[in-house]
Amino acid sequence: MNRRRWILTAAVAVLVVAQGWSRASDAGPSAKQLFIDVHELSPGGVTAEAVAEAHVKDLAVQGAHGVEFEKYWVDAEAGLVYCLSRAPDAASIVSTHREAHGLLPAIVLPVSEGQAARLRGEGRLFLDIHRLGAGNVTAKAVADAHAKDLAVQDAHGVNFIQYWVDETDGVVFCLSQAPNADAVRATHQEAHGLLPDRILEVTQGE
Repeated sequence: MNRRRWILTAAVAVLVVAQGWSRASDAGPSAKQLFIDVHELSPGGVTAEAVAEAHVKDLAVQGAHGVEFEKYWVDAEAGLVYCLSRAPDAASIVSTHREAHGLLPAIVLPVSEGQAARLRGEGRLFLDIHRLGAGNVTAKAVADAHAKDLAVQDAHGVNFIQYWVDETDGVVFCLSQAPNADAVRATHQEAHGLLPDRILEVTQGE
């Protein structure tokens, strides 16, 4: 009888440990969110080479802050840099930049993203920005507008690659390949009439 009780007790102990291990494994690391952080430098005061060097420094320390930088875009003429990353929160991104090189973003926006498309060759890249205002945009509405862009983009020689939405502040970023900024604007105009506030020609890094 005692032997049976001992076997049952041992079996229960193994089951509890196994269940605890399973829960710990399922929990995994802290959930990460997608962010775009914006560096507003002086016009002409930044180069793609300098941003690439700063990005390498970000990559060297990002793990300590739980951040994963994915891509960045530079408009050297306007002095603007946009960084895409996954992180636990905005503060982790700021901390990473501070430790890496001390160049802090003017703003960090939480975003969601759409379905990415492939690059077509080596066409010029443009990042266009729609500032629609807080409470005036949803991810579903942007997805619908994006589908309309895709339906007419070929007529303008444009290839929309990806978009990101900040529903809280009502900001939408669209990345595309195009012959020029006018082609991007014309595509949006024909597709749905929602024109961007700004269209930047950018270089991309990873």
